[in-house]
Amino acid sequence: MGQKIHPLGFRIGITEGWRSRWYAPKSLYGEFLVEDQRIREFIDRRLNRQPPYAAVSRIEIERTRNEVKVVLHTARPGLVIGPKGAEVDKLRDALESLIERKISLNIVEVRVPDLDAQLVADALAEQLKKRGGFRRAMKQRADSCIAAGAKGVKIMCAGRLGGHEMARRETKILGSIPLHTLQAHVDYAMVHSFTKYGVIGVKVWLYQGRYGEEVEGVARPRSDRPRGRRA
Repeated sequence: MGQKIHPLGFRIGITEGWRSRWYAPKSLYGEFLVEDQRIREFIDRRLNRQPPYAAVSRIEIERTRNEVKVVLHTARPGLVIGPKGAEVDKLRDALESLIERKISLNIVEVRVPDLDAQLVADALAEQLKKRGGFRRAMKQRADSCIAAGAKGVKIMCAGRLGGHEMARRETKILGSIPLHTLQAHVDYAMVHSFTKYGVIGVKVWLYQGRYGEEVEGVARPRSDRPRGRRA
């Protein structure tokens, strides 16, 4: 059998930091761990799985003696904050009532969504849910990642692709994905797409370059050539 390892877990403590940063005595560790999971599930369900679809890609949690600090990385910060900060206040109140602790929210913008594996996987899963062609959707997402400045991308979809009776796996690879190199910044995400004919798993590996040399993201190149077959 293949010996696979999660690209993030492989690098945590070496080149990647933890997504939850706090210390706790042994008696409180389990309680805090469950609270972190409840916070992540609540935010994902409220902001990603229903309107306003705020495209939250990563949630970081820090704890002090008096409060819990939650950092949201999102491609649409305006939808999370709302007019005059109304939405973020509602979210803070809901989280405080959920875990009964003081919450501090910080919103960080993801400037280039095509360089975030979680957002790429979510967008592809949404296309599959709308019964779009899986090969075309995978190629579009891979091309947009390379155009944004990624040095390599690998997309894998598995399940009843296209509604066929027999489940199978399709893979699209562009560029290089150095999974064994600890200094290589490889972003990874896995998402489930719940379609009418079954669940399709979507996995995305995104190579952004070595740590400290990552591409900040470039705008998509625009061609002056006219569209059409003659061009």
